[in-house]
Amino acid sequence: MRVYTRAGDDGTTGLFLGGRVSKADALMSACGDIDEAVAVLGIARASCPDPDIASEVFGRQRELFVVAADLAANPAHRDRLEPGVSVVTGDMVTGVEGAIDAHVERRPLRPVFLVPGSTSTSAHLDHARTVVRRAERGVVGLRESGAVVSDDCLRYLNRLSDLLFVLARDAAGEPEQTSHD
Repeated sequence: MRVYTRAGDDGTTGLFLGGRVSKADALMSACGDIDEAVAVLGIARASCPDPDIASEVFGRQRELFVVAADLAANPAHRDRLEPGVSVVTGDMVTGVEGAIDAHVERRPLRPVFLVPGSTSTSAHLDHARTVVRRAERGVVGLRESGAVVSDDCLRYLNRLSDLLFVLARDAAGEPEQTSHD
């Protein structure tokens, strides 16, 4: 199998289920941010000594592929998308919420601003959180410009960044440095 197709040499890229858009399109920027989040989460997972956190991260990496498929689908063919495979579902959002609650119960949050970097894993998780937030902002912009963006897709990205914050705190251990004395 060849990696190159030459189809994008004209500055366009294919949508899922057909059609093409400019590589400079805001949709592709948001999908690029999601792709970056998957990669940064891979770095976090590779550095993670805690198998529970690593497993959680791996699951969310896989779900981000669903988010990207949901966003990058040709709007004329959304009826062909599969829940949990190529379209974000409410159950996916609920799953992230459950994970947040479980991790907060395991390590309650402190009501202060924390400086990232206590451990390599926590720093990578905080980095991933900022990339997901950027992706979320891009997706909100897409919706505001009239693109098809599901409510569940937006909710998922919002909750995922919260989960990554909580996972980073869990991975950091104690005590983390605060933003002020």
